[in-house]
Amino acid sequence: MEPIARALQNNGAFRSLCKPLAKTWVNLSGYRRLRYDDLLREETPIMQEAIGRLNRAETDGRVYRQKRAFQLSLSHQELPYSQWTKPEDDYKYLQPLVEEVTAEHAERDAFNSMTVVRK
Repeated sequence: MEPIARALQNNGAFRSLCKPLAKTWVNLSGYRRLRYDDLLREETPIMQEAIGRLNRAETDGRVYRQKRAFQLSLSHQELPYSQWTKPEDDYKYLQPLVEEVTAEHAERDAFNSMTVVRK
């Protein structure tokens, strides 16, 4: 299955055909109202720790976007198109921290599962 996926990703004609469909799907799904990392599940301990490591500006922006989305949902309104997140402004601000915390947990588990052999 991986060779097929790799071949499709490297095929320019296939990518040029799918790119407009992907943009349309993203816009219709309502994703552009928030950033990608705003939609990740935050109930796991790893996500909680990663969110705790965010700087103040990213935390405030995340909370503001989520409150605005909730308020618009309650009032059954749409966010104006001019305020949508542009694709060039959408970057993964939380994903590097999630990967860092995951690596730390894996390292901690590896150290905790070590056995000491006495000679």
